[in-house]
Amino acid sequence: MENSKSLTTQYNQAAEIIKTAILQSQYDAAKGVNRVQLALYYGIGKFISIKTRKGVWGTNALQTISDKLRKDLPGLRGFSANSLKNMRKFYENWIMLDTANSDTNLNSTIAIVELEEGENVVEVGAMHIQEVNNFPVEDFFRVPFTHHIRIIEGTKDIKARYYYIHKTAEEHLQVDKLTSLIKAEDYMHCDKMPSNFSKTISDASLARKAVLMFKDEYLLDFINVEQIGERECIDVDERLVEKQIIDNIKRFIMSFGSDFAFIGNQYHLEIHGVEHFPDLLFFNRELNAMVVVELKTGEFKTSYLGQLMGYLSILDAKVKKPHENPSIGIVLCKSANKDYVEFVIQDYNKPMGVATYTTSEEMPEKLRNALPDIEELKKLL
Repeated sequence: MENSKSLTTQYNQAAEIIKTAILQSQYDAAKGVNRVQLALYYGIGKFISIKTRKGVWGTNALQTISDKLRKDLPGLRGFSANSLKNMRKFYENWIMLDTANSDTNLNSTIAIVELEEGENVVEVGAMHIQEVNNFPVEDFFRVPFTHHIRIIEGTKDIKARYYYIHKTAEEHLQVDKLTSLIKAEDYMHCDKMPSNFSKTISDASLARKAVLMFKDEYLLDFINVEQIGERECIDVDERLVEKQIIDNIKRFIMSFGSDFAFIGNQYHLEIHGVEHFPDLLFFNRELNAMVVVELKTGEFKTSYLGQLMGYLSILDAKVKKPHENPSIGIVLCKSANKDYVEFVIQDYNKPMGVATYTTSEEMPEKLRNALPDIEELKKLL
């Protein structure tokens, strides 16, 4: 009984400590500084981690503390037992960033709350971040807490986490969009598209942006593969793919990323009396350049690069504005040997890349084999 009272007293003290930290941080948080909130949650997570992982508190501690907080601060949101667990998760996953003695730390602006227990002092609300191993410091503090939890839960790979933090901060991703990107393993397809950007784009910063802008594979789940099927004319297939992309242009642009604006399909180009009609033409605000996408339903061929080169030359000569950067070309085909593409594309002097696409209808072979034959399904129906 005595032990139970002792734990209750500790829980009440813990609630008081967290409450004080919350109130002290709310003044600064009212200014809209996301880093203040993250620092608060990190500090609370640290405090909870120390108490729960060492067996100081019982199993019902977080629920008891949460109930006490809601009682003392009516209307308080975001401090349920589950939220407190997430704060602990946040701290325990980023504990490596706590470098208080670093000369380059970025201290939070909230006050330090101290709980004296004998010789120990627990700090709540202090987060010291040092830029090590390419850690995206500024992006980290621009990402909301819920997004951080989705990233932590969605991947264990540290580089993947950096990637999603940066992408969330740059593109202001909603939680559901971020979650879908993690599920689709977006990181696995970034920075891997065969291209000659580093060679053909003189501005190193712009070349890096171009490399990061495009993935090596895109999921075009709105394409009806049954309509394409096996046809005699490949051009008919490509027009069908183009039509379905046009019908779903918003979803296609979202697949490609932010800052794309659609100019048109079968865009008319003419030079010296010869007409050309590239499949899809976009403008990307981040790159300040036109992006032409040529669709191919089969395997990659070197002749596609020559065709794309012609489009880019005409676009730069006849369509590009003086303040814009040279146009970029993408071949979007059904399949490609990356090593082969990397080898042949380097000899072209216009910025180009080759990506592939897949559809949700194309399920893995194991899953396909597990399903009944289509004729059997018909019989069942």
